[in-house]
Formats: sequence, structure tokens, C-alpha cells
Amino acid sequence: MPEPVHLIEARAAPAPPPASMKTLIIGLGNPILTDDGVGVRVAQAVAVAQAVAQTLAGGWPAPLAAGLLYAGEVDGGRSTITITEASVGGLRLMEMMVGFDRVLIIDALAPGLAPPGAVRRLTLPDLEALGPTQHSASAHDASLTTAMRVGRSMGLSLPADLVIFGVGVVDVSNFGEQPTPAVAAAIPLVANMVMQELGGCS
Repeated sequence: MPEPVHLIEARAAPAPPPASMKTLIIGLGNPILTDDGVGVRVAQAVAVAQAVAQTLAGGWPAPLAAGLLYAGEVDGGRSTITITEASVGGLRLMEMMVGFDRVLIIDALAPGLAPPGAVRRLTLPDLEALGPTQHSASAHDASLTTAMRVGRSMGLSLPADLVIFGVGVVDVSNFGEQPTPAVAAAIPLVANMVMQELGGCS
């Protein structure tokens, strides 16, 4: 029986986005390592929802560059949403964000930081206090918080708005293409949270 999905640290609804915004959504993880790929699976679900919404609105998703799950214009072409997946952290993850106004990251939390399937909405200061998510740091790279400080000190154009959705997991080390039941049940919930964070952009 899957564990119930619940949200930890519920917060006020996000402020409406400005008139023009470049948004990047990054699903982190490896989808063949059981729960490790939860970020990628959420990003894929959001990409499908965005493509369907665009089609229903009379548009048609543009051909995608390699590595992208979705790329489209919203708000009459004033804003863009790009969705991708990655399995990088630290400096490489920071570099992916250059030029975007807002970035939403979905990643597995390190096992033990939250019950399986629970979702934490984190800001960069939250991440610094809690510790890195599964992929936002590595033993061979800087943490995401350090990488962002380095990037800003170099004058790079980095997002002022960065939100991380961390998902509690069970198994991130065994090969498997299916998440554990509680994590699988959380995927549509987190995808819906990401869509709400987008402010209903379609």
C-alpha cells in the first residue's frame, strides 16, 4: 500500500510572474536508478502538460533541440518556458541557469531527509540550511549554493527566482525503471505544484 503523499512546509502561493519572463525547469536524476529519477519523471509530466495546453490553445509545440523536453512561448509570446532533464550538480547546474529569470528544479532529497513521497518546496537559503538534494552537489564539484555565489560574483546573469522541489525517496542506488510506490504516487502531485508555480502559464 503506497504511503500517503503530503506536502511539508506549505507556503503562501507564489506571486504572479512579471509581464515577461524566461523560465527554465530542470528535472534532475537518473531514471534507471529507481527513485533517483523522480525529478526527471516530474519534468517529463510537466512537459506533456505544457504541450497539451499549448495544443488546446491552438498552438503547436516547436521542434525541440537535443536534450530539451519542451520549449514554448506563453503569454502571447512575451514569456518562454524551457523544460529539460540533467544529472549534473554544482557549477554545471549553475551554468545551465545563465540567462533565465526563473528556474524550478525538481530533485530527490537525500534519503532520510523526508518521508518517502513527501515534497519540500525550498529556496536557495533553505537548501543551504538543509543540505544539498541528491544532485545539487557532488564530491567532485561545488554545492549549488556555492556555485550560485561564484556565478553572481563573476557577473553572470543568474535567476533571481530559484525554487527547488525536493522529493523524499527510498532507493536511489539500485537499478530499476519504476520508482517505489510512495514516490510514484508523488509524481503527479509535484508536477501539479510545478504548474501552480508557473502561475498557470500555458
